[in-house]
Amino acid sequence: MSLTTRAIGAAKKVKGRYAARRRERVPAYLSPVRRIERVALAERVCAMTFDDGPCALPARPDRFDGKALTLVLAETLERYGARGTFDIVGDTSANYPDRPGKEGTASWGGVRYDHYPDYGQDRSGGAANCPELIGRLLAGGHELTSHTYAHRLFGRKALVYGRRAFQPGLDPVVEDLRRLHELVRERWGYTMRLGRPPHYVDAVAGGFSSYDAYALMGYQYLAAGFDGAGWLPLGSYEQETEAVWRPAEAALAADPDAFCGQIIFHKDGYNMARRTPVADGLEKQLALLADRGYRVVTVSELLAMAPFRDIGPGTELFQAAKALLDRGWCPAFRDDTLRPDAPLTRGDLAMLVFGWPGAARRIELIRAGEAPFRDVPAGHPYAGAALLADRAGAVTARNGLFRPMEPASAGDQAAFLETVTGRTPAGATADHGHFLPLAAEMLL
Repeated sequence: MSLTTRAIGAAKKVKGRYAARRRERVPAYLSPVRRIERVALAERVCAMTFDDGPCALPARPDRFDGKALTLVLAETLERYGARGTFDIVGDTSANYPDRPGKEGTASWGGVRYDHYPDYGQDRSGGAANCPELIGRLLAGGHELTSHTYAHRLFGRKALVYGRRAFQPGLDPVVEDLRRLHELVRERWGYTMRLGRPPHYVDAVAGGFSSYDAYALMGYQYLAAGFDGAGWLPLGSYEQETEAVWRPAEAALAADPDAFCGQIIFHKDGYNMARRTPVADGLEKQLALLADRGYRVVTVSELLAMAPFRDIGPGTELFQAAKALLDRGWCPAFRDDTLRPDAPLTRGDLAMLVFGWPGAARRIELIRAGEAPFRDVPAGHPYAGAALLADRAGAVTARNGLFRPMEPASAGDQAAFLETVTGRTPAGATADHGHFLPLAAEMLL
């Protein structure tokens, strides 16, 4: 393993520990946009995602007679009855002036911007340039998700991409997302429902984040719980190929159910060494999964079976939460958990029903610099939903105070349910896990 690869791996570990500590410090909030990494599912079903394509260039090394890499991946999946989720870009050919970076580093394809499938070969990648590959993916039953049109960072990422250009604010981020969304909808009649930020950079200038952008798009945040690792440069192609499937082999040997509900990350393009180990490693990984009875489905199909990370099918809470989710409510927290023992707060009540419209209203409040209540700043996750809930009479403020993190009283819950369902509840309870079934019963 090279020094660069070890440095990247070390940086990922540091980032992971930092992110874990940060999550511990930040309170959990309900959210219309949920980060989907894996779901709670007892069945042997999982999903695979493929970033940065479509790619019309052949695999490297080419063992497939010049066939486009995306087509190689699609055909490999289909031999196993699998359907992939292809996280596509639109076109990176406008990402100039630029210069190529050092091979084997994060800037291999460009110092200021990303270029897919490679620097100077942008016209061989992306949905705008490879319509035949997009049509082929759809014909094969695969899913398309948004990796943005131009694959420009949403915000600054100093640790790895200190010299990388990034979007100057929320409006350019959303404009870029809409450009790809409309291209796919108009040309192929297909509506994307999931998005993954370039390099998982979430912060957007102006106090916003990728969650705000996805709320405006009606997307869920597509993440992954298992890294296929083919993007890393190792000592040889053989080592890189083994890195795609050996960890899966070890995980399955330790626990045959290790991939139940899992989302696996792969790359539809060159890695940092300008090689494509996924082209050969994918078949081995699929064979391992098939030998243990797994089905590989699209992420949307996986979410239709089990939308939540901590509670799977077969419980009253799951049925209630999924019924509310299907009606447009926001019953889950940002990390896609239901947390049945979490205290139900007044802010939670507001977010349950007003989460989606509240997201747009919160953005308006931030831009105007207006706090909706004396104890709720404009940037608070519940700011927009709290304002809408108060105006609807579902959760009301007193003396200019909303008290979003205060436990919801029985009176708060009763007033909320009566307002949003038109029915008077027979009773009310204190925690999230008991309130959702009550709400679902009254609503449905």
